[in-house]
Amino acid sequence: MGLLVLSDLARAMKITSARLHASVYRLEDLPRDEKPEIVFLGRSNVGKSSVINSLLRMRNLARTSSTPGRTRGVYFYAINERFYFVDLPGYGYAEVPQFVRRAWRTLIEGYLANRSQIRLSLLIIDARHEPTALDLQMREWLEFHHRPYIVVLTKTDKLSASEVRRSVERTARIFSTVTLIPYSARTGLGREQLWREIEQALVASSPR
Repeated sequence: MGLLVLSDLARAMKITSARLHASVYRLEDLPRDEKPEIVFLGRSNVGKSSVINSLLRMRNLARTSSTPGRTRGVYFYAINERFYFVDLPGYGYAEVPQFVRRAWRTLIEGYLANRSQIRLSLLIIDARHEPTALDLQMREWLEFHHRPYIVVLTKTDKLSASEVRRSVERTARIFSTVTLIPYSARTGLGREQLWREIEQALVASSPR
C-alpha cells in the first residue's frame, strides 16, 4: 500500500467528524458524489443505530428507538468527510402498513442493486435469536448481486459467555463462508474487529 492509502486508513480509525449528511426517501434523491459507502442492514430493532453510534463513540448521532419501524428513510452519515455510513430501514416489522413496507422494499432494493459506491454491507442479527427467514432472504439477495458482506451479532451483552459462544456457533453453521463478529454496543466487544473489516473494505477501494 502507498503512503496515501495508509494515511487515509489512519484517519478512518480516528474519527475527526461525523454528521448526518442526508435523509433519503426516494431513489432519485440519493447523494451524487462518489464517496465509498458502508451499509448497515437488518431486521427492525436489532440495534443498527446503536452499532453506528458505538463505532463512532457518539451517543446520539444515529437515532435509536425502542419502537421498531421508526427508520423510514436511508440515512447517510458522513464520516471524516471521506466515506458514508448508510443506515437502511429495518425489515420485517409487521405493524408497519403494507404500503410503507412496499415503499421501503423499492427503496432498499433499488439502492442495494444499483449503488456502485457500496464497499461493504453489514448484515446485523440479534445474537439472542436464530437468523430469520428474512435474514436468509437478505443473504441470498446480497450474494445474488455479488455484494460483499459480513454478519454482526449484536446485543451479546445480554447473554452469558457460553450463550454467546452457542449463538456464534449456530450462526456460523448458517453463514459458513462469511466473517462473523459478535458485538456489543454497550461493552465495546467486537468494535476493533469490525473497524478492521470496514477499513479493509475502504482501503481495497482506494486508488493506488
